[in-house]
Amino acid sequence: MEAVIDRGAGIVANLSNISAIIKYSMERVNWAGFYLRRGEELILGPFAGKVACVRIPLGKGVCGTAAAENQIRLVPDVEDFPGHIACDAASRSELVIPLRDRAGNPMGVLDLDSDIPDRFHEEEVSALVRVAELAQELLQAGTYGF
Repeated sequence: MEAVIDRGAGIVANLSNISAIIKYSMERVNWAGFYLRRGEELILGPFAGKVACVRIPLGKGVCGTAAAENQIRLVPDVEDFPGHIACDAASRSELVIPLRDRAGNPMGVLDLDSDIPDRFHEEEVSALVRVAELAQELLQAGTYGF
């Protein structure tokens, strides 16, 4: 992951490559990408996968809940998650990791979906937390340019 980061290229290029690496290097991941916070909602950022929801209110769905609570959400079966937002009806399990600003406040999330229940496990979470930290560092640095 570190090898593809180009800190001078801007956030869109880097988050796009991070999303693609996750989606195409992990089995049975049908969506990997970012939602970035703007006010009281999350806005779709770079991703790899099918068309996704553009806006998610804080506190709604798995992504909005993870951002509002500022906590990782590992959902073995999204059908059991109250208020799940089905951007892709094929998704069955989900992992969402908050991205935080320097003060620890949520500024977005890294979101992964799978088409099978119970796809994501604790062993993978620590590696994906490191990926989220890398994205977080890029966002904190303000590397938004093109």
